[in-house]
Amino acid sequence: MNRSTRLAVAALTASAALLLTACGGGSDDDNGNDKIAGADTGTKESASPSATADGIDRPEIKLPSDDKLVFEEPDDAKEASVLDDNQQFIRATDDAVVRGNPKSAALRFYAKGEALKVSVDWVKQFVDAGQSISGTVRYYNRKVTFLKDGSAGLTYCGDETKAYNKDRKTGKRSDGVSSSSDAYVFYNLHLEKDPRGVWQVEQMMSKRGAQQCR
Repeated sequence: MNRSTRLAVAALTASAALLLTACGGGSDDDNGNDKIAGADTGTKESASPSATADGIDRPEIKLPSDDKLVFEEPDDAKEASVLDDNQQFIRATDDAVVRGNPKSAALRFYAKGEALKVSVDWVKQFVDAGQSISGTVRYYNRKVTFLKDGSAGLTYCGDETKAYNKDRKTGKRSDGVSSSSDAYVFYNLHLEKDPRGVWQVEQMMSKRGAQQCR
């Protein structure tokens, strides 16, 4: 397995169809001609926020220097809370892989239900294969849709052209996925706010080689 399979296993059975409904059919916009204007701008490599910045006792996440995640800045203050918590969910999954810990408390802080199961399985695949991750993944075109029941849908793209596997024992990196179209992934998530005020990922799916992300 390699890093290019990032959460690809998330496209599971009925949960995918339910997610598309919850997110208002976000993936139907793939008309094969979409381009990401300014996709290389307005991004930053983000650190884990302070545990007390919003009054929520959050787990601290520290990624190694060779695992870099770059996120597009949110434009809307209301959407920022969803995007910030999803950002930490992504960081938590990487942290769990790097540490080889499918039982990560941080992962369980930011995910639940089917999304947690998929994420744990993804981490286990790396652990069983004796692999870790390195390189840079860029996340962009992040769009939030607030739903009538108080939950939220989130779609975004991931660029894994500079992401690699790394042998856990030797530290040797794989060749990665180069500039292959498979390195561009479209994500569709459903999130719910828990009693603490944390936006947890509850369902998710991914589409590798998505045209709207290239």
